[in-house]
Amino acid sequence: MNRKYGAILVAALLALLTLFASACSEQNKPESNNASGKENKPTTDQNTNDTPAVSNEPVDPLGKYPETITVTQVMGFSPPQDGKTPKSITPETNGYVTKLKEMLNIDIKYLWTVPSDQFEQKFSLSVASGDLPDVMAIGITDFEKFKEDGILADLTDAYNNYASPRLRQYVEQDGGATLNLFKDENGKILGLPNFEDPYLSTQILWIRQDWLTQLNLEVPQTLEELEMVAEAFVKQDPDNNGKDDTVGIAINKDLITWGFDARGLFHTMGAYPKAWIKGPDGKLIAGEIQPETRKALEKLQSWYQKGILDKEFAYKDINKVVEDVVAGKVGIAFGEWWYPEWPLNLNRDKDPKADWQAYVLPSYDGKPGVPMIPKMRLSSVAVANKDMKNPEAMVKMANFYLEMQNPEYKDINKPENGFVYTWYQPRFYNPTDIADGYTTVNEALKTGKTDTLDPQHLSLYEKAKKYLEGDQSHWGMYTSRVDENGGWGLTQKIKEMPVIFNEFAGSPTPTQIEKGASLDKLTDETFTEIIVGSPISDFDKYAESWKKLGGNDISEEINAWYEKTLQNQ
Repeated sequence: MNRKYGAILVAALLALLTLFASACSEQNKPESNNASGKENKPTTDQNTNDTPAVSNEPVDPLGKYPETITVTQVMGFSPPQDGKTPKSITPETNGYVTKLKEMLNIDIKYLWTVPSDQFEQKFSLSVASGDLPDVMAIGITDFEKFKEDGILADLTDAYNNYASPRLRQYVEQDGGATLNLFKDENGKILGLPNFEDPYLSTQILWIRQDWLTQLNLEVPQTLEELEMVAEAFVKQDPDNNGKDDTVGIAINKDLITWGFDARGLFHTMGAYPKAWIKGPDGKLIAGEIQPETRKALEKLQSWYQKGILDKEFAYKDINKVVEDVVAGKVGIAFGEWWYPEWPLNLNRDKDPKADWQAYVLPSYDGKPGVPMIPKMRLSSVAVANKDMKNPEAMVKMANFYLEMQNPEYKDINKPENGFVYTWYQPRFYNPTDIADGYTTVNEALKTGKTDTLDPQHLSLYEKAKKYLEGDQSHWGMYTSRVDENGGWGLTQKIKEMPVIFNEFAGSPTPTQIEKGASLDKLTDETFTEIIVGSPISDFDKYAESWKKLGGNDISEEINAWYEKTLQNQ
């Protein structure tokens, strides 16, 4: 869901999904970096050609600059998640921004801010013009481009000297293997990876139980049963308004994206397009050209012909689909754990009877649906512009965000005080934060003990408690994060079930960088054309074209990476 909330929603796929830094064991408890007003002078040798050595002099990861330094950024933002946030708060007056100035004497200046859905286009224009800010949170493709173009600052000295123990713990949670992907050939650090729990991507099924009840239907267990329920939702007026205005299963024109797409259906049928999975011979194969994907497209074509899919889906982006969901026109959606926080909560605001429930993927051909999990889920990469005067400030800004999650700030770091965490970068998270919150909040609800909860998890606890006492305004947060049968509760159970992994977790290969975008466009256009009526035999022509236009070369490069990775394990 963090795709919705962060500035890098699209590039990550989604920022929706990353929320709240915390820890739940003695090993993971944050160190206390109390900002006492100590001052350190900014480093002055960050842009030298030689790899800097680690300073022997102790430095304060939150040391306050003696003179104000300005750091430029850009932002795509959505409205604050919490309704208690004062209406007058802007990105410039965000509590995190003003507190950063107070504690570290770092002044953030935004070159521009736009709504989240305009960020990608605006950022592309900035890249083309070369008008880039000091600090950025970018995706891996942009990282490779910026690295090749020589845009990125050397962060080696900044990271080694200034990263707090907590930031190091999160950045190097896999022993530093992923951090190595963001170094140049000389070992200089050019970016800091921000991890998330790979299971945040788990596909589940959301269904309106009140519609099932209205039509006397049972929860579907198989794909065939799901199809029958979806047809009933289209033809039998489940909302009882006397109009032919409902959609069976919601998908948007981007079939494989970050929400309200077709991934869940593909996974149900054992198809994993735009992923690299193990083939029968142990080598990695591209999911988009496999027979299972062909069958899934044939099923989607059938659903389109039966009216289960919106006849206008090929023209609707995710925002248009969300409008249908909020308006109460949708009864079924494949997706992730976070939907109750947005936009299912908005549907309930308009119709309190809307009873969305989460279920595992249905079975197909006698076998359980198996979701795909990425081997590594990287939400973003924090980088600095090579022209930035004080690149260590980026590291200190990351330390600051983690510091603000400590319990001693719980009375300050509140939405009602103007703190909007989704408007702040760079922010790093405990990769197990959502799981930790689920466990610790449920335990606190049972025991009533909250002294070990950090500010974000304490806020979650308070909202969960209010919901259980009857405050329906917190349904979304509770259902997505706390309910044992809700979004994350179900995802936790799926961790004990069979899954399939997207095995590729490296940087884009040379041919991917050169031809990946055109191959993705070919895939997207062919899949959509088949669903809306082109003969299924077009898939076979597409698969051959995909191979000839660069797919075979990419396959060789991916498997070379995979073989090397296996040798290094």
